[in-house]
This record gives sequence, C-alpha cells and structure tokens, in this order.
Amino acid sequence: MKILYAIQGTGNGHISRAREIIPLLQKYGELDILVSGTQADVKLSQPVKYQLHGFSFVFGKKGGVDHFKTWLNMNLFRFRKDMKQLPLKEYNLIVNDFEPVSAWACKLQGIECVSLSHQAAFKSKKVPRPKTLDWGKIILSRYAPTKYHIGFHFDRYDSFIHTPVIRAEIRALENKNLGHYTVYLPAIDDKRLVKLLAQVPEIKWEVFSKHNHLAYHHENVSVQPVNNELFNKSLATCEGLFTGGGFEGPAEALYLKKKLLVAPMRFQFEQQCNAYALKQFGLPVIWGSTKNWLPIIKDWVSHPQKHEFDFPDETEKIIDDMVRKYART
Repeated sequence: MKILYAIQGTGNGHISRAREIIPLLQKYGELDILVSGTQADVKLSQPVKYQLHGFSFVFGKKGGVDHFKTWLNMNLFRFRKDMKQLPLKEYNLIVNDFEPVSAWACKLQGIECVSLSHQAAFKSKKVPRPKTLDWGKIILSRYAPTKYHIGFHFDRYDSFIHTPVIRAEIRALENKNLGHYTVYLPAIDDKRLVKLLAQVPEIKWEVFSKHNHLAYHHENVSVQPVNNELFNKSLATCEGLFTGGGFEGPAEALYLKKKLLVAPMRFQFEQQCNAYALKQFGLPVIWGSTKNWLPIIKDWVSHPQKHEFDFPDETEKIIDDMVRKYART
C-alpha cells in the first residue's frame, strides 16, 4: 500500500502531531510525506518527499497575523503548478492535515482524501465557536477541502471527533512543579513580553520566542529561541503555561494538569474558536480587545486552577480504523 501524508507547515502543532502519527502510518506500507508552509520551528526526523511553498500566514509581533508579509508570501502561480504536478493516483490512501495543495489537487483530480486534523472537527456544528461572521470562518472551511473528516478537539463534541493526540515524549515526561511559568506566544515580540512580564517580579518567566535567535535574561524573565526539547522540559516543570490559542500546546498543558492562560491571535478565527471552547471549561482568556493584560496575568498567577481533562492514548486505534475504512485497494 502507498500512503501520502500531507501536513500543514504553519506553526508547530501540525508537525508535532505528525511526528506521532508517521510511525503508525508506516506500519501499513510505503509512506510519502508532503509538507507545505514556511512557519514551523519543529522539524520532522523522517525524509520529506514533497516540500512545497503552499499558503502560510506569517506571525506578526503585536498579537496577530502580519497581513502584509502573508500577502507577499503568497504565490498563486507556484500553488497551481504544484497542485497539477502531484502524482496522486498512485496512492491508495491520502491523509491530509489541513494542507491545501494536496487537498485542492485531490479535488481537481477527483480523488478522495481524508482529513486528519484539529480543523476537521469544525465540520461539526456542535463544536463551540463565537457567533460572528468572519472571513476566517470561510477560509477555515475552504482552505483544505476533503471528503472525509477525522477531527481532534478538547472534547468529543461529535462522533468523528477525538481527544487530542498527546505525543509520547509528553506522556513520558517527569511531571513536577518547580514554580516557574512557561510562555509561548509566537505572534508577540519577546521585547513586548519582557516589558509586560517584568511587572510581575515575584514570578520566574521562561519565554520561548519565535522572533529572537539568542537567549538572554532580563530581571525575572529568561528568553530563548523555540527549541522542542527545552520547551518540553520547561513545560514539564512549570506551574502554568501562558500561550496562544493554538490546539496542541494548550492540550499538552491540560494533559499535564498545568495552569493555563491563552491569548488567541487576532484575526485568526481558529484560535478564537479554541479560546472560546476553553472559556466554556472556565479557563481564562485574554481577548484581542483587552488593552491591559496585567490584571488578568496577576490574577492568574495568584490563584490555583483546577481542571480535569481525560486525553487517553487512542492514536493507534484511530489510525487503524482510518486505514481500514478509507484506503483504496
């Protein structure tokens, strides 16, 4: 059997989940990997057969998407060329993690593929989301169209939605509390974060920055470039995680029973939905309209936070069911 696994390369969540799923897919035959996008800091250890430009939004430094750089990064001619050149008919199964080139290529060539992603969960009307009309909602539904859907979310909102894929390296961590707080806000410049967090001097902050390549300290705040191993170590020993409105990062913090505070990116509909869902569980959120973050942060670090999330290790069964149901003979 030949399998194509197409992965979105914007952000680290898709790649992190793929590192867990790839060995499971390899059990069923020859696996080719396709990655499109340019914003991930985490890398795959397996060889990538197709490295495509795709469509990626570019992280800004003020809490949102950098629309101008995102627009400059788009290349419709290359997208169309890549889409036409993919030899999709040679595969028995095409698995898509919110990757647009292969999804639209399948649609163009009349080939079925299955989405295996957090975004697939939004095909259900039962998933919590703000009641707003937003271009992001349209983009989310049409960005990577597929016929079949297997989704992941913080809860089993529908029959095709599963709880998050928690990486084996996270499950194996020695979980303890050394008192510091871990921070990963890729759409905010570290200088802004240092200025903000230094105003809570009784807390030791460990910031992982997408915008700085050199580690440094300022008073009670340490800053270092994004590094998977160091981040995992910081997360395993922290008291809480302050992060964006992504999916995998908050899910891993909840699995480890860490305190959680999220600040979803402005103009990013999926992150707004994730934050809205977490808010339903009673977890704190800093919305884009909030001008003064400091009181919320001080309140968060000053009070305990109790939550119970059950994220069992079901990934192998999910992959097995998917292959049996959707692979073409």
